[in-house]
Amino acid sequence: MIVHQLYDATNNLINQQFYEDGHDLIIGRTPEISIKISKSGQIIRKFKDLFNSNLNLFLEGDYYKFLIRFKKIKGLDDNYIKEIYQDLELKFENLRDTKNINIIVLYSLVLNSLISSIRDLNFEEAIREIKRRIQKRSNLHQNKIQGELDKLFMKNDENISILYNLSYLDTLAESFNYKKVAHICKIQQSKFMNRIVKLVITSKK
Repeated sequence: MIVHQLYDATNNLINQQFYEDGHDLIIGRTPEISIKISKSGQIIRKFKDLFNSNLNLFLEGDYYKFLIRFKKIKGLDDNYIKEIYQDLELKFENLRDTKNINIIVLYSLVLNSLISSIRDLNFEEAIREIKRRIQKRSNLHQNKIQGELDKLFMKNDENISILYNLSYLDTLAESFNYKKVAHICKIQQSKFMNRIVKLVITSKK
């Protein structure tokens, strides 16, 4: 019974503000902002399987071994996994005094930490590229560029949110050797990067 609940948690937490089941749709902060990318569903199923096939390690409390199984994901090396594990240990320490912690809550904590790390690690590359393109096309100061990007982040701009998820799918496509999908993701990312570049350059002084 508990395993099926964890399967459901895997499905729901990975899909959340990212993917619409059965339609190959990558979504932004809301389903209205979406891009259809063929075979994205296959890739996301493989990612979910990586969680579900290693649930025994999670249930045994061997969180480090559980995390190590994700080394196949682009950008997750031993050092980065150790950082995720140490961060989780601190979170678990804070929960230690809480009575009757639900296993689903613990699993959600592990899954969200892992997903956030994968997303952020590879999204940073996209942000660096946006800054490079802005500097190539304008004489804006770095502080001004960062300030305008921060504003877009704060209001969860739709271009940022879909770029965030395209970068995430690109990472998963590369990890599971879907080269054509990764190539499509990069083309789409470039389009949204250019939109963000334009927003920053044309922002009010």
